[in-house]
Amino acid sequence: MKLSENWLREWVNPAATVEQIAERLVMGGLELEIEPALSETASKVVVGLITRAERHPQADRLQVCEVDAGTGTPLQIVCGAPNARVGIKVPCALVGAELPGGLKITEAQLRGVDSFGMLCSAKELALSDKSDGLLELDADAKVGAPIEQHLGLPDKVLNLEITPNRGDCLSVLGLARDVAALYGVQMKRPAQAQVVVEGHQQIKVEVESVDDCPNYAGRVVSKLNPKARTPDWMRERLRRSGIRCIHPVVDITNYVMLELGQPLHAFDADRLSGSVRVRRARDGEEIRLLNEQLIACRNRELLISDDSGAVALAGVMGGLGSGVQNGTTRIFLESACFAPAAVAGTGRRHKLASDASYRFERGVDPGLQRQALDRATQLVLQICGGETHPVTQVGRSQPDPVSIRLRRSRLVQVLGHEIAAKEVEVLLGRLNITLRAEVGDAWIARVPSYRYDLRIEADLIEEVGRLYGYDRIPGRPYAAQLAPSQAREARRPLLRIKEVAAARGWQEIISLAFVDPALQQALNPEVPAIPLDNPIADNLSVMRTTLWAGLIPAWLYNRARQQDRVRLFEAGVCFTLRGGAVVETSRIAALAAGRALPEQWSSASRPVDFYDLKAELIALLGNSVGEYRFEAAEHAALHPGRSARVRRAGTPCGWIGELHPQLVRRLDLPEAALVYELDWETMRDVKVPKAEALSEFPSSRRDLAIVLPESVSAEQVLHCISGAGVGFLTNVRVFDIYRGKGLAENEKSVALGLLFNDASRTLTLQEIDAASSAITQALMRDLGAVIRQ
Repeated sequence: MKLSENWLREWVNPAATVEQIAERLVMGGLELEIEPALSETASKVVVGLITRAERHPQADRLQVCEVDAGTGTPLQIVCGAPNARVGIKVPCALVGAELPGGLKITEAQLRGVDSFGMLCSAKELALSDKSDGLLELDADAKVGAPIEQHLGLPDKVLNLEITPNRGDCLSVLGLARDVAALYGVQMKRPAQAQVVVEGHQQIKVEVESVDDCPNYAGRVVSKLNPKARTPDWMRERLRRSGIRCIHPVVDITNYVMLELGQPLHAFDADRLSGSVRVRRARDGEEIRLLNEQLIACRNRELLISDDSGAVALAGVMGGLGSGVQNGTTRIFLESACFAPAAVAGTGRRHKLASDASYRFERGVDPGLQRQALDRATQLVLQICGGETHPVTQVGRSQPDPVSIRLRRSRLVQVLGHEIAAKEVEVLLGRLNITLRAEVGDAWIARVPSYRYDLRIEADLIEEVGRLYGYDRIPGRPYAAQLAPSQAREARRPLLRIKEVAAARGWQEIISLAFVDPALQQALNPEVPAIPLDNPIADNLSVMRTTLWAGLIPAWLYNRARQQDRVRLFEAGVCFTLRGGAVVETSRIAALAAGRALPEQWSSASRPVDFYDLKAELIALLGNSVGEYRFEAAEHAALHPGRSARVRRAGTPCGWIGELHPQLVRRLDLPEAALVYELDWETMRDVKVPKAEALSEFPSSRRDLAIVLPESVSAEQVLHCISGAGVGFLTNVRVFDIYRGKGLAENEKSVALGLLFNDASRTLTLQEIDAASSAITQALMRDLGAVIRQ
């Protein structure tokens, strides 16, 4: 939300600069930045009155205007704006003026006619991004007055980021209340003329549920001047708040919303039929909104309707059929309080965003409606004229008060600092919170209706702390006795895995848990995704079932920025449905693409392959690597011949492999990246290292060459040998693999080095031979191995 400093100072004006006010607000919990009212300002631009306008003798699209700029002598200025005409007041840049962008105004001759200045549009003064003609000013603007004085341009804008719990600060009134409380000064309300009721027209209002709409007020204003124009002072305040001027009545409703925090809506009363109702939508009921979008209502959304059907999406946007038009002369002003739960989600479901829904979702004061309605009526009469009619009000005009018990002992305990009871009462009194002392050390606090965020004792303590000033609370050591539990050596923390990966040149990413449904379907088609009711974007509409759905976009983003060699990993939660319940699984995944090694002179460049990634994963598995097996298997997203399922002690725990060629083509990927993904819970536990004495006796080695089918992996060979039951076999090494002459096409020769040792004695030749024979028999029996001669 953006608000003008000048506007704020009309309500509260502490003896402080805007920078000091901003700093105090930030310390009080409101995040904001200060911006200039204009990025660039013009010099020597004044209010000018066009007194004569004739067609240029040499150009049909130009006019020769005579302008009174308050200089004593009328100026002749050639102008090409289509709306240049006699009687209007416009900005006039005098000779010597400099406009935003560096344009300097000099005497000129256009098609043979002298021109002594320039008539300006809003865009030329940096007041708008685009404009169709001259900026027309109020009829009562003083001729010759500097334009910055007339428009109040010496100003600064407070750009606030309001947290969801502080909806009460979404207005000049709310922000002024907070500034007054922080500085301990009085807030002053600008004078407002009383509204005098002249007519008797009323529109009946019915509210289906007071819980959805606690308060609804409306009134008819007739005999409006359809040619009325929004005055310059209001236009400027709306512009500085980032709101575009549309129509005087609509501008007034926006202005009151910014001023008081109450969203309003104006219906063309002549386009309403019968009574106005606040009700829930029927399933499939349609309404065309002011942005011309036709929506079908669902989930029993809250509507405003008349006898003919829906006329507005309550708290979000009005309907096109009942909206105010240029010829409107009779309006029905609506000032209602809609419950946050009744409005929340409606805009997101239909991809609609409005200032009204932004406020209603955070909570609007249920006692503000009549005051805002009177203020809007007064402005309509002031700007558009007209006749006022009685107010129709339904619901609770005065909301039920909220009372909270505040204990002094709890206040001291939470803040860690004792504040005098009298000062606590003064601080909360600045927020219009009244305290009544109870027996003992407690107060009963009565909270104003506009503070939706104050509901429990801790909320009041926070208010005391921020008004007292966190910088005034001294730092003290904690009084609590902390007894940290001893970490289990057999359970390693996730941080340790991350440190190992980072030390090996990998970079961690953190991606959203919401992913592209098309990408996830391609990567993990067998697991149904969980759709989001209100996705933040169409391409982020499902919960992730695999971390690869975040790694691949991150890789492509980096590659598009000339990062050809990428090593990314992520630890996060994936979401699946089991028996109708959402199950969260912690996983760790990685993606490698590009060269196997950084560019260097000592080795030839080659692309990363399956075994490079497998080596990286083995490095993470640590001393438990012997419990893991990599079995050739097929995955929908992985290359059939370059992928493996990872198991730990027989339990599946993840996948590793190269992306499937078809997937690479379908997703238009630049290359086939390599990925792995493991269940973190199965990786967490590790073997605890055990210290053993070195053997004092010599080891013995036997080399064994066997012929195996190509389909048998080295891991299968090692697993078979370890299962042969030889107790003093200490190590097995695969030191050669041969294919070629003397072997069939689908065979290979594997040379193994078997190391035997016993810590208590020297092994005999017979024991070693028997052990070698047992291993040979196991290989022949389980894998179909043949001893190579």
